[in-house]
Amino acid sequence: MSIEIKTPTFPESVADGTVATWHKQPGEACSTDELIVDIETDKVVLEVVAPADGVIKDIIKGEGDTVLSEEVLATFEAGAAPAAAPAAAAEPAAAAPAASDADKIGPAARKLIEENGLDATQIPGTGKNGGITKEDVANFIKNKPAAPAPAAAAPAVASAAAPGTVPVGERVEKRVPMTRLRATIAKRLVEAQQNAAMLTTYNEVNMKPIMELRKQYKDLFEKTHNGTRLGFMSFFVKAATEALKRFPAVNASIDGNDMVYHGYQDIGVAVSTDRGLMVPVLRDTDAMSLANIEATIRDFGLRGRDGKLGMDDMQGGTFTITNGGVFGSLMSTPILNPPQTAILGMHKIQERPMAVNGQVEILPMMYLALSYDHRMIDGKEAVQFLVTIKDLLEDPARMLLDV
Repeated sequence: MSIEIKTPTFPESVADGTVATWHKQPGEACSTDELIVDIETDKVVLEVVAPADGVIKDIIKGEGDTVLSEEVLATFEAGAAPAAAPAAAAEPAAAAPAASDADKIGPAARKLIEENGLDATQIPGTGKNGGITKEDVANFIKNKPAAPAPAAAAPAVASAAAPGTVPVGERVEKRVPMTRLRATIAKRLVEAQQNAAMLTTYNEVNMKPIMELRKQYKDLFEKTHNGTRLGFMSFFVKAATEALKRFPAVNASIDGNDMVYHGYQDIGVAVSTDRGLMVPVLRDTDAMSLANIEATIRDFGLRGRDGKLGMDDMQGGTFTITNGGVFGSLMSTPILNPPQTAILGMHKIQERPMAVNGQVEILPMMYLALSYDHRMIDGKEAVQFLVTIKDLLEDPARMLLDV
């Protein structure tokens, strides 16, 4: 039975997608729900799986092609077995080895071979009937030993070089098309800078109270909440949630000439992945516990690493928190995530000498940065919002007492 393989249904915010990788080629056996192709959109990578046991009959949309929602990608033959070459074809195959070898190389693998100037005959294939897959090529490139320089060439190079100079090695360049996700991120960041009256206000927070609280209860917290670890992000999310309730303009968004005030707090947490920066959203953070926040953020990180974040995970959001401190950033200016009007930047915790009651103390300090849209938020509100977060973090009991 022939079945059409189609792209998933895209939400209204996604116009089209791009065929990223074909994991199966025509004639290869597929099992039910086995991954056969990745579709990259502006926000996430969608996986298309086999509808039944069978084989791909024909690929209609190749890698790099633009596809629309529910567009036909390939035809699939359910219940069919992989095609076996007839015995009579042995002699013609021997007479034309080049054509036979080419048939064993998938489109993705062939493209990678051409880009890197490789000899396909040197690459061991692990696919069906010894076929070369994209992973085979990637592994070959990774494990390929550096070519030794000819012994006779060394004196020649040395003699040709001027005294006191060092011979220059090969200057390699590689041109790679920007992925759809990376291009969309770049477009949105540029639009945010061009269309918003963006300003940034800074402050610093003494992390000692949070660090002592975490040290005191982290083991009991992990034991009580089934292995969920107590981190710093959950404290920042709860502090930001309380501050957003006190300053509704920071939790608002701009829609044309309208200002939309949200009666809930949906906080996006920036997650760095191999495909680019993604911002999954924590829903109704006012009703979430610290353990729930930590568990959800950990789940976002794992799924982001594996490319499993879905459209629903990143839709909406009324405020964003980004943490450059995990990479060592001491100070930065975060860029707005439109149509939101503010974003909070966390940074590295670093010990610094601070004046406390006339005495110098070494304290673990963190710089905070709040970028905001001045069209919506006045400087007074932005500064007070950031000071509120600082006060809540330096005295965590305030979050419990709502003061």
